[in-house]
Amino acid sequence: MSDWTESELTRIGGAEELRVASIRRDGTQRPYVIVWVVRAGEGLYVRSAYGSDNPWFRRAVASGAGRVKAGGLESAVSFEQVGDEVNDAVDAAYHAKYDKYGARIVGTVVGPEAWPTTLRLVSRTE
Repeated sequence: MSDWTESELTRIGGAEELRVASIRRDGTQRPYVIVWVVRAGEGLYVRSAYGSDNPWFRRAVASGAGRVKAGGLESAVSFEQVGDEVNDAVDAAYHAKYDKYGARIVGTVVGPEAWPTTLRLVSRTE
């Protein structure tokens, strides 16, 4: 079951880019960073194109909370690390949506090296 409405899933999941920002320890929001977002089933997912050392990814994992903007929506989210059960579906969603950019670019967010950087975006109230 998803915390997102069907409209939110469609609008955010259909957006070409997502702006994502984590929350600092003092409660202030970091600047937005642009990443790709995909919808797989009833979930919205992001991955770090440059591995788990990418600063935005490290901050999102450490904070666990942030905000996203996409598809004309802005929402508070939790960042949830996921298990292997979603990897194939998320890979397929990235390929379906972004293969037009070429294998070299899409290859940064699919496959076993990218799987550990998969985060589910969970809608939350502030």
